[in-house]
Amino acid sequence: IRLKFLNDTEEVAEVRPEDTVGGLKSKYFPGQENQMKFIYRGQLLQDQGRTLRSLHVTNNCVIHCHRSCSATPATATTLPDPSAVPPDAPALPLGGGTLLLPVLMVLLALGWYFRIHYRQLFSAPGTVSLIGVTVLVTCLALGMY
Repeated sequence: IRLKFLNDTEEVAEVRPEDTVGGLKSKYFPGQENQMKFIYRGQLLQDQGRTLRSLHVTNNCVIHCHRSCSATPATATTLPDPSAVPPDAPALPLGGGTLLLPVLMVLLALGWYFRIHYRQLFSAPGTVSLIGVTVLVTCLALGMY
């Protein structure tokens, strides 16, 4: 199998289907077993006793490796269950990133309002710039949603 790391380096690991996840960690990462996390097909491999055969790991498969900074055992680390999120919880936290697009839209609306009602204040390059910024923000909005 291939062990792939976050910096896109890979290491070939010679294993047998009967080898366990814990055995793989201890063989290739001695002394760091508690810090290493393996991810295969989008699933965190937490059960140290499962064999590679039971996980359907075949020849030339890729297991992603992540070394965590904490020394907590991997069995104590659990990922939050997405179905356990309360229904009244907001989907996105309110922050600068989520408010950026609505603020830009309001500023553009104000720009167009002043362009339409106070034409004498806008020159041709100013109008072209307003059109360009509008197209840019529209592409940004379409790309985000």
